[in-house]
Amino acid sequence: MTIKEEHAIILDFLPYGYPLEGKRVPIAQAIGINNFILLQLVPRKETVLEIKERVYIGEGKRDKIYYILGRLPREKLTETAKNQLREFIDNTVDENEQKFVEFFNTCQPINTRLHQLELLPGMGKKHTREIIEEKKNGEFKSFEDMKKRLPHLPDPKTAIKKRIYEELTELQRHNLFIK
Repeated sequence: MTIKEEHAIILDFLPYGYPLEGKRVPIAQAIGINNFILLQLVPRKETVLEIKERVYIGEGKRDKIYYILGRLPREKLTETAKNQLREFIDNTVDENEQKFVEFFNTCQPINTRLHQLELLPGMGKKHTREIIEEKKNGEFKSFEDMKKRLPHLPDPKTAIKKRIYEELTELQRHNLFIK
């Protein structure tokens, strides 16, 4: 079950809209906090939004957002939004480490030839086998625990961050973290 977005973080604010579209409607590029959904938001009149600002986008009266224009196509992401997106992902993975460590404890094969772990940058079949074997000795407690138990493994935290960024900015056949 998908949790409905209540709040979003502003990645970029374009007070005069997109430069080449002719419409002069202010637009904000944002990401939903719960589901990592890229959104285009139209602010209320006279509202100036700050980058990194958390705004309410749930049901009922919204103080700063007039309406949600819809999903933000990845090809419309501005360079500023991409940079903010990296920072948002870094902070989110750091703040929710246990959730992402749990991914390593519960990941499954996608089909007979491909495992979810293989979709992480730097993780091939060899590292996937090592992780699965090491899980038999007990679940991983943290990224540090993973690094201690699997010293030759690429940094799992970095791999997660890269994968989330790829899922948000490039079309993927399989998504692990983005709905």
